Amino acid sequence: MKQIYFDNSATTKLDEEVLKEMLPYLEENYGNPSSIYQIGRANRKAVEEARERIAKALNSEPNEIYFTAGGSESDNTAIKGIAYHYKEKGNHIITSKIEHPAVLETCKQLEKEGFEVSYIGVNQDGILDLEEFKKAIKPSTILISVMFANNEIGTIQPIDEIGKMAKENKIFFHTDAVQAIGSVAIDVKALNIDALSFSGHKFYGPKGIGGLYVRKGVIFDKLIQGGHQERNKRAGTENVPGIVGMGKAIELAYEKLEEHNQKIKELRDYYVQQVKEKIPYIRINGDMEHRLPGNSNISFRFIEGEGLLLNLDLKGICASSGSACTSGSLDPSHVLLAIGLPHEIAHGSLRISIGKYNTKEEVDYLVESLVEIVGRLREMSPLWEEFIEKGEMK
Repeated sequence: MKQIYFDNSATTKLDEEVLKEMLPYLEENYGNPSSIYQIGRANRKAVEEARERIAKALNSEPNEIYFTAGGSESDNTAIKGIAYHYKEKGNHIITSKIEHPAVLETCKQLEKEGFEVSYIGVNQDGILDLEEFKKAIKPSTILISVMFANNEIGTIQPIDEIGKMAKENKIFFHTDAVQAIGSVAIDVKALNIDALSFSGHKFYGPKGIGGLYVRKGVIFDKLIQGGHQERNKRAGTENVPGIVGMGKAIELAYEKLEEHNQKIKELRDYYVQQVKEKIPYIRINGDMEHRLPGNSNISFRFIEGEGLLLNLDLKGICASSGSACTSGSLDPSHVLLAIGLPHEIAHGSLRISIGKYNTKEEVDYLVESLVEIVGRLREMSPLWEEFIEKGEMK
C-alpha cells in the first residue's frame, strides 16, 4: 500500500540535497572535529560552515549558535541554563499554557527547585493573552519562554510584541521555534530574541540534531558536563553529519521560503474547504490568519481521534490526533483544552500538517477517506445515536 504522509509537524522527509551533502561525513570524512590532524580539521571546518549558514538564516552571529541533539535539549538548556545562572537576580519565569512538553516539564522541574512559574492563558484561537502577560511581570521575573508557533494548532504568537515587552522590562526572552524555523522568516535581532531553539528534522534535515541561538552577552549554565565542545557550553563529540545536514536544510528552506509556503498554504486551504463542505459538525481549531502555512487542526464531533487515526492508517495515510491516547494517556491535548474545547470534542481532533512533497491528489484522497471514515465511526457512536434521537439533526 502506498503511504501518504500528512504529519510534517512531527517530522519531515530528509531532502535529497541534504542527504547528498551529509554522505561524505558518514563515509570517508569520519574524523573527530576536535582532532588536529587533517580529517579532523576538515570536519571542524564543515561544522563551522554549517554554523555560519544557520546564523545567516536567523540574522545572528556564528558564535551565537550552539549545536544540541534536538529541540528538547535546546529548550532545557536555554530555560534551565538561564534560570540557574541568574537565580540571584530573580526566580520568576513566565510561559504559556500551550507550550511543548519540553518547556512545560522543564518549568515544572524548576518549580520543584524553588522557582516560581506563571502559565499564561490563550484565547479561543490559541493567541496569547498579552494583558494577562503584562500583569504577570514582576521585579523577580528573569525569563520569558513562549513558543513561536504551536505544534498542534499552528498558531503563530505575537513574538514581536513579547520581545519588545521583555526588552523594556530587562527580562530574557526565549522562544521555542522548532515548528517555525523553515516556515517563517525569523530575525532574532529585530524580534529582540535572546535565545531560540530549533531542530533539524522539522525542516527536511536529519533527526538527532538541533540548535540553540543565544544572544551574545547572555550567560547560561551548561547542563552536560565533560569536554569543552561548543565553546565549553555543551560537552560531547559533535554530530558532524547531522550538523552539516541541518546547515544545508536551513539554507534550502529559506532560499525557497515564499514559493514553498504559497504551495503548502494553497493545499491546506483547499483541504479545509473540502472538509467544511463535505463533513458536518466540525470545528476548526486555531487562528486561520496567524498560522503556519501547512497546519490544520479540525475536531470531528461524535468520534474518537484514535479511531480516526487507526482507520486512516489502514488506508495508508499518516496523520496525528488531538488526543494523546496513542502516547499512553487518556487525556486530550492540553493545547485544545487551553483554547476552551470540552473533552469530548478535543478527543475527536485531527492534525494534518502538509509539507512540500504533498500533492493535490493526495489531499483529495485524504478528504475522500475522511468522509467515509467519519461517517462510519459516527454510525457506531452512542453519542451520534443520541444526537439523532434528540432531533438535533434537524
